[in-house]
Amino acid sequence: MSVQKEMNEPVHYGDPAATGGVSVFDQAFDELFSYEGDDLGVTYSPSGSAFCLWAPTAQEAEVVLYNTWDEAEGQHLPLTRDVRGVWRLTVSGDLEGKLYTYRVRIGEQWNEAADPYARAVAVNGDRGCILDLRKTDPQRWTDDKPPLADPVDAVIYELHLRDLSLHPASGISQKGQYLGLAEDGTCGPGGIKTGLDHIVDLGVTHVQLLPVYDYATESVDETRLDEPQYNWGYDPKNYNVPEGSYASDPYAPEARIRELKTLIQALHDRGLRVIMDVVYNHFYDGYRVNFAKLVPGYYVRYLPDGRLSNGSGCGNDAATERKMLSRFIVESVVYWAKEYHFDGFRFDLMGLMDVETMQEVRRRLDEIDPSLITIGEGWVMETELAEDRRANQNNAQVLPRIGHFNDSFRDAVKGNIFRFNEPGFVSGKGGLDRIVKAGITATQFAQEPQQSVNYMECHDNHTLWDKISMSTPGATDAQRRAMHRLASAMVLTSQGIPFIHAGQEFMRTKGGIDNSYKSPIEVNWLDWERCAGHAEDVAYMKSLIALRCAHPAFRLRSGKDIKSSLVFEQAPAGAIAYTLRNHAGGDTAQHLYVLYNANPDGTELTLPALGDWQCIFGGELEPEISGGKLKISGIGMVVLAVLA
Repeated sequence: MSVQKEMNEPVHYGDPAATGGVSVFDQAFDELFSYEGDDLGVTYSPSGSAFCLWAPTAQEAEVVLYNTWDEAEGQHLPLTRDVRGVWRLTVSGDLEGKLYTYRVRIGEQWNEAADPYARAVAVNGDRGCILDLRKTDPQRWTDDKPPLADPVDAVIYELHLRDLSLHPASGISQKGQYLGLAEDGTCGPGGIKTGLDHIVDLGVTHVQLLPVYDYATESVDETRLDEPQYNWGYDPKNYNVPEGSYASDPYAPEARIRELKTLIQALHDRGLRVIMDVVYNHFYDGYRVNFAKLVPGYYVRYLPDGRLSNGSGCGNDAATERKMLSRFIVESVVYWAKEYHFDGFRFDLMGLMDVETMQEVRRRLDEIDPSLITIGEGWVMETELAEDRRANQNNAQVLPRIGHFNDSFRDAVKGNIFRFNEPGFVSGKGGLDRIVKAGITATQFAQEPQQSVNYMECHDNHTLWDKISMSTPGATDAQRRAMHRLASAMVLTSQGIPFIHAGQEFMRTKGGIDNSYKSPIEVNWLDWERCAGHAEDVAYMKSLIALRCAHPAFRLRSGKDIKSSLVFEQAPAGAIAYTLRNHAGGDTAQHLYVLYNANPDGTELTLPALGDWQCIFGGELEPEISGGKLKISGIGMVVLAVLA
């Protein structure tokens, strides 16, 4: 069977004779050919290397060995067909440092591809590399991790590696590299802390890195790093290998591995855990990706008319429900956790993936360390998969201990992200109390608070500052700063897992650009001069994080605890107030009272008669407590406590 793709290039799905008449599109294909072994890829030893390829539809297969990344012709070694679609070859002698690909004949067409299971690659990732991975471990490489009792104790800081260091005033020497984030003692304008020291000083617990696996050459060409190039990296090429453009030498396959490990160790040593942003929901190209060259048609979803399913908006949806892709995803996550000591995973467009794969990911990570975090974009999206099998918010009840980003809370607080001029709660729009309260209590879709990831901005869409600026014509900068602070405060004091975007602490702007995935670095970099100019706002974010960490009432472990401890109090329009009662979560305070006020002229409320209220946060709003009432000036958050 074949179809025509763009440019009239035929795509062959294999001669049915190679698979006993069973097509890759048949349900029976998985039952007949899925392989349970753990030796796919190359197994290296100094005495010999064993190659194992899964390619059931191929009539012939071979390994091609190369000496360099750009060598025109390599050494072709035939593979032998084994059981369940597997091909094998063992080559004696020490092949360390050799590069390799696989070639398969599908019908009359030969396809050459990098090994999807490769764990090291040459520059630009078109050829795998045979390495002894133990030689890539840095000199200091421990299993120690900073403690984490529960996911709701996390405060996640999302960061693109290049954004951190490329600003001229970053004070970081190894700009745009893994090792740049590992530097300490860096300073910026006025002597402010930058880089890793800045992140540590904020008090966050986790750094979430935008994709650091090897992504497509069309996005960033590792042979042209002297030229301006930028991309977020959501176009995966080699899933089990670090991206080379962040390494000191992209031509040295071991450098990117050792330097990413060095970075993770440095963050662990400074008390930070590390989350990896992973993209298993689509391929950078449904036809040219390594998987598709080796077993065409198997790894992607199709519409009834033969077109590729495109819920991702990236041209193709990965068929994560197919046994060999599901197993690959699970084993890939486990590999990153074990080999690189990652502490959690953020799943891009998780709503396109299947429930069973995500359940197995969680089960396998629990075997390693139950404190490893799993979160994802559980958007309700269309794809060629039964609705009850999609790992989205609607199915959160069958995805325990997997967090979903809470877009309803985000949009209610700051305004809909797709309607740029629309305000939200913090900018004065009414009628949003029900949605905001559901976000505060983590009850939109979540069964337990750790299933709700609360945020106001991330790499996608407008930054919080840009969104507020666009939706508040006539407001002063001081009012916008107050709205921004209030939105961030609501994230850090709501139940669930709080998530902030790098630069949110100094009101990051991208000049109104909402999709900067390949914009110039000048749009995307962290502006350390702006950080210095917003020192008070940075201090405010730091105080919010400290407040959350000091009060377990903001980090309740279960829906039952939230229901029994959190009570919404009477408040005028434009304000929301609630109490956390009776030493909620073991808090030292007997009761906490939280007020979110979006009224520019302040507000006045009657306090519940629970004891002697004292202000512990929000002094800049000049709170007055008298006669059982609370009066404040301006937009912001105030927290009171009964300490007895």
